[in-house]
Amino acid sequence: MPTKKVSYKDTVNTPRTDFPMRAGLPEREPEILAHWDEIGLYERIQERNRNGEWFLLHDGPPYANGHIHMGTTLNKVLKDFVVKYKSMCGYRSPYVPGFDCHGLPIEHALFKQLGKSKHDVDRVEFHRMAREFAQEWIGVQTEEFRRLGVLGTWDRPYMTMQPEVEAREIECFGRLYLEGYVYHGLKPTHWCTSCETALAEAEVEYGDKTSPSIYVKFRANAELAKLFGVAGQEACDVLIWTTTPWTLPANVGLAVGEGLDYVAVKAAGETLIVAESALPRLKTELGWQAPQIVGRVKGGRMDGLTARHPFYERDSRVILGSEYVMLDTGSGIIHTAPGHGHEDFIMGRRSKLEVLSPVDEQGRFVADLPLFGGQSVWAANKPIIEHLATNGRLLAASEYAHSYPHCWRCKRPVIFRATPQYFLNVEHNDLRKRALEAIEKTEWIPAYGIKRIGSMVEGRPDWCLSRQRLWGVPVPIFIDTRTGARVLTREILDHLVALVRERGIVVWTEREVKDLLPEGVVLPDGAEPEDLRKEEDILDVWFDSGLTHQTVMGQRPELKFPCELYLEGSDQHRGWFQTSLLTSVALTGRAPFDTVLTHGWTLDEAGEKESKSKGNITSPTEVMKTLGADIIRLWVASVDYTGDVMVGPHVIEQTADSYRKVRNTLRFLLGNLHDFDPARHAVPLGDLSEIDRWALAKLQQLLDEVTKAYERFEFYRVFRRIYTFCVVELSSFYLDVLKDRLYVSAAESPERRSAQTALQHVAETLILMLAPVLAFTAEEAWRALKPGADLASGGAGSVHLEPWPTGNPRWRERVLEAQWDRFDAIRPAIMKRLEELRARKVIGNSLEAEVELLTTNDELAVFLESFEDLAALCIVSKIKVTRITAGETAYATSGLGEPVGDELWVRVERTSGAKCDRCWKYYDALSGSAQHPRVCTRCLAVLEKLGL
Repeated sequence: MPTKKVSYKDTVNTPRTDFPMRAGLPEREPEILAHWDEIGLYERIQERNRNGEWFLLHDGPPYANGHIHMGTTLNKVLKDFVVKYKSMCGYRSPYVPGFDCHGLPIEHALFKQLGKSKHDVDRVEFHRMAREFAQEWIGVQTEEFRRLGVLGTWDRPYMTMQPEVEAREIECFGRLYLEGYVYHGLKPTHWCTSCETALAEAEVEYGDKTSPSIYVKFRANAELAKLFGVAGQEACDVLIWTTTPWTLPANVGLAVGEGLDYVAVKAAGETLIVAESALPRLKTELGWQAPQIVGRVKGGRMDGLTARHPFYERDSRVILGSEYVMLDTGSGIIHTAPGHGHEDFIMGRRSKLEVLSPVDEQGRFVADLPLFGGQSVWAANKPIIEHLATNGRLLAASEYAHSYPHCWRCKRPVIFRATPQYFLNVEHNDLRKRALEAIEKTEWIPAYGIKRIGSMVEGRPDWCLSRQRLWGVPVPIFIDTRTGARVLTREILDHLVALVRERGIVVWTEREVKDLLPEGVVLPDGAEPEDLRKEEDILDVWFDSGLTHQTVMGQRPELKFPCELYLEGSDQHRGWFQTSLLTSVALTGRAPFDTVLTHGWTLDEAGEKESKSKGNITSPTEVMKTLGADIIRLWVASVDYTGDVMVGPHVIEQTADSYRKVRNTLRFLLGNLHDFDPARHAVPLGDLSEIDRWALAKLQQLLDEVTKAYERFEFYRVFRRIYTFCVVELSSFYLDVLKDRLYVSAAESPERRSAQTALQHVAETLILMLAPVLAFTAEEAWRALKPGADLASGGAGSVHLEPWPTGNPRWRERVLEAQWDRFDAIRPAIMKRLEELRARKVIGNSLEAEVELLTTNDELAVFLESFEDLAALCIVSKIKVTRITAGETAYATSGLGEPVGDELWVRVERTSGAKCDRCWKYYDALSGSAQHPRVCTRCLAVLEKLGL
């Protein structure tokens, strides 16, 4: 009997670590951020990689007018993944965050605060207020993005309202204007009647709208009626269809397809001209019983003939527009108002039609328009229809639900309105063609992006650059009040650029014309400064951001042109990617990027778009307060961002659960390395146990796959592969098997040091692979793994200053891996039988079981017997391999036996023997020691080493 009672629990090697199970991220992450600031982490990374190969990601600037949301969070965190990974790989990869500062969103917010409109404010004072407003929100967003762990030059971001950026933008605009890319002309553009400004394609969103759908009759003049064989005084009408009755006052034309057949039909007591192929549908829509065709001609023969406007004393001319005439709706004859439609304008210009646009900037008909003057175009739809009905020109009316353009800012329907604007000519100097060639040379991720942007650029109209607003970079052009000519020379441009670089854009508003011109300048056509006035329009904010490849990348010394990557939402195919591409090709002859990567929208858990009005917003700042930034970062890494992604309370909780499993894996690794010094205790590869070599083989395989996924920006594959490795290969098998060796073996024993050697490699590699994603947790874990890695001890000071792991190619042992893969197909059957016994209360702990593996295959028996400790691999006390003949399979399947394939059977039962009080395994006989009679010989040897 022992002379002194020993607590065997105190003799095992229990894990010890300062890395807690409960993350406490909301409290710990700010401490880590403070540490990064203290050591100048971002600057140290840039200094380390200053001679490295370039990999520049250029930031598309978010708008500075509110708190960040999950969409901007998704975008910024994805960018941070890229920059952190590339930096660890040694690339020179600075990140300069940007902010979009001009434009309507800030104007709307300020006008709401002031209770005024753009007509009621002093422009200079408004500029000051707008700048302060933007600066305040830049400060808010900066702290929110930094809180997410995003590294960058947050103390020196770029802002589109910085004087040096504004000056360079004016310089680029002037160059485009002087080189003929920019022209001033009358064209219809999307016009927001609420915001009172023209809009570009990128500023238009499409949403559902219900519009009046009407069929209107234009009385055919004599020559047109005669062409269809309609005699003398007999009435004959040209039938059109429209969903915008308010555009009828501007109608001047009727477009037909040149090669289409048109017929005059008698139906319901009237004679109407329509496209013959539209006739079957019109019969159904209009309820015609038996329409009779009385004449047929090709559309080309109608060219130049006329019909009477339905309520004004003027004619509308038939024109040819085959490419625009659609037959799936309407009559096959298109009501044409060149002042209110892009296609109408093109057709009208080709046929020299007059451009009428009797609508003011607030969407009201001009006061002197007969019948409808002063009315809002939307309100005028009803009286126009009523008037048509009264004068007999309305054939049918109903409602039509369709997709319709809305303003990106106020969300209200827009109109097409012809106004004088500044446009970027996409045909000048083959710009469209060269842009399409640049698209082909760019890598698009996902690959379908090339088709999307290619089709958009191929079919896009000229870009409307001017806006009738206050807060933005001015169009730097003077207008000769004598002639209306636009005035800008290279000399004037250079002077303006210098003024704006010194004072900012407010100089344009503050100063008189004479004070904006260089001294002694000679103006065109003998003009004097007093003959000129300043252009009041400002430039499109998409021009601001679209030019940052020149105003930022091409100007800041730590950046360069072109960059390797643009990364934004997929909606930027029609926005920032296009505006950047067009300006870059025009100014430099190439795209500003080598690769473009896009992500989808954030949706709620029901698949709906997040919206404040719906109350389905997930606030990233609230998640960070309760769970921490790393949970958000892990969510970003867990989703396939190439499509739309879902987020909400349940998704975040699932992410947090995944995080806990990964963290617990790290904690196990760290806890079992507390007494391991790699320099003194590491075991050479050739001396490691077989299972430890298998673990390193799996680790190298993981590293190769994860590195490839990072290179392809497939962060969701990074997450899934690491998560699976932690939960399946490690926690469910390897670490579970190791516990006996780690806890029970002598601390300095070769078998324990072998396991720790493998764990050290696993921990180091795993933490480094996680660093770009779990930026804070990886930092915390690295400190726990390498307490001497801080700067004071001569270390790097941060996991983010460590190089990307390369592992060791020698870890991949293909023969060994194949053997263990073969065993991995057998082990689940054993574990399943153990669970069945546990469920039936036959056993509790799996060490209370013994296993017999029976096989008719000698080679399989030899394979199973080759493992060093088969019982340990299955976490049972005893295991034996038994060869049987084909006639003995009945015994193998009796009782608790179960077949595994055709040649192997598993039998599991409760073991007999005595239990060791220290390791809990069962043995046929224990040590028999007088001092420790209830322990096994292995544990006795450990106790004796401990002097017990």
